[in-house]
Amino acid sequence: MPAIVGGFKVTARHLFRSLFGGKTVTMEYPEQKWAVPPEYRGAPYLVRDQDGNTKCVSCQLCEFVCPPKAIKIIPPGPAGPPADRPNAEKIPLEFEINMLRCIFCGFCQEVCPEEAIFLLKDYSLTGLSRDEMIYNKEKLLALGGEHGGIQKWKHKLAEAKAQKDFPVNV
Repeated sequence: MPAIVGGFKVTARHLFRSLFGGKTVTMEYPEQKWAVPPEYRGAPYLVRDQDGNTKCVSCQLCEFVCPPKAIKIIPPGPAGPPADRPNAEKIPLEFEINMLRCIFCGFCQEVCPEEAIFLLKDYSLTGLSRDEMIYNKEKLLALGGEHGGIQKWKHKLAEAKAQKDFPVNV
């Protein structure tokens, strides 16, 4: 009985705070969105370069590093379609990410040499079936959009040249 009375006290306190104090406890989700912190790691998506070409070169590093094995890449093979840009050797024939398996760790983004995969600030992944939660290459590219080149390897080279111990001479 004392626990029930205690529960009613908490409920009454929140009721009076929300009615007379102006402080609301709940968020009305579709109208009010949660403020995403800068360090938030959302769902991974593929991006295109400035010319609209696929940045992924089917190196499969993201597939190998993915802990839950949520990424599946099928390379084009010798008789596959040619790459859609001049400086790429190949593009993936199929690229799938199972969002039900993905743990949003960010390893795929870190390991990608071409900066083709990014974790976006998206937290509302919805689907009516399991098949809808397996994103193919077209859906990942449509959601990811276009991303200008950061070219992290140029930054890494500059950092390596600036080192005092073991400087890189290029």
